[in-house]
Amino acid sequence: MKILVTGGAGFIGSHLCQRLLNDGHNVTVIDNLSTGGMQNLALVMQSSSFTFVQGSILDVAKLEILIRDTEYVFHLAAAVGVLNIIKSPLESLITNIRGTENILEIAYLANKPVFLSSSSEVYGKNTADSLKEGDDRILGSPLTLRWSYSEAKSIDESLAYAYFSERNLETRIVRFFNTVGPRQLGAYGMVVPRFVESALRNEPLTIYGNGKQTRCFIHVHDVIDAILSVAFATNTIGKVVNIGNNSEISITELAKKVILETDSKSTIVYIPYEEAYGSGLDMERRVPNIDLINELVGWKPQRNLTNIISDISTEMKKSL
Repeated sequence: MKILVTGGAGFIGSHLCQRLLNDGHNVTVIDNLSTGGMQNLALVMQSSSFTFVQGSILDVAKLEILIRDTEYVFHLAAAVGVLNIIKSPLESLITNIRGTENILEIAYLANKPVFLSSSSEVYGKNTADSLKEGDDRILGSPLTLRWSYSEAKSIDESLAYAYFSERNLETRIVRFFNTVGPRQLGAYGMVVPRFVESALRNEPLTIYGNGKQTRCFIHVHDVIDAILSVAFATNTIGKVVNIGNNSEISITELAKKVILETDSKSTIVYIPYEEAYGSGLDMERRVPNIDLINELVGWKPQRNLTNIISDISTEMKKSL
């Protein structure tokens, strides 16, 4: 197929491009390189089946040309990361909402299917043992800019579902939970690569808050397996699907495991969460329910946290 990947120079997007090319597809990427980077595409740039277009999903004219010339759209372009959102909330909102509106409207007019990447952030403060796709969202004040990403992603989902239900556009929506792996940067608040880099340098691992907050981490290679399973199945059209790993770990235990796995001399230091992000912003817990994706396409994660730390460490050692 001829496939367009928005945000294809990003962490998840670049891994997706690589897999699509390996599977024999022709891939075009549009990316403004605001958070992604050309180094992520180093392994695919020489392929005759790959095209890179530097540009924005706010550029309607450019999108019209690209979408008209494709058979399937993977929409991954977005402003990402808590730090990034807090720093540039207006730019993030415009990119995440208007950009998705552009993709969906142009794809509808051209009758091209759209795969929309969303986020576990839509669940907000919901700390349920097992977050299902239909569970309620619990958010703070809209004046707390931390929530603007959650709001934007939920609007994106509503738009995509409306295009499906009212205009019969073939859409699929997935919610990523804490995806980690090689090529991910800690610069936007991503905790695992930040910890691994500090550990490899034998520098202190900084935990914001008391470290009792928990997360569930999934390897990017498992995520790509899930994406492709969902994207090309007929029973996933018009659905929202969680992609994550339901193995839970506290941030303190994560730091200890990173130090152990990397044989590091690092120590652990704690800094009040408010000093880094402001008050009332941390999520105490976020655990995905992944029953639906297993029922629909038979997918389950295959890699554990040890695999994740090892793969990130191996990649980082090349540049340290």
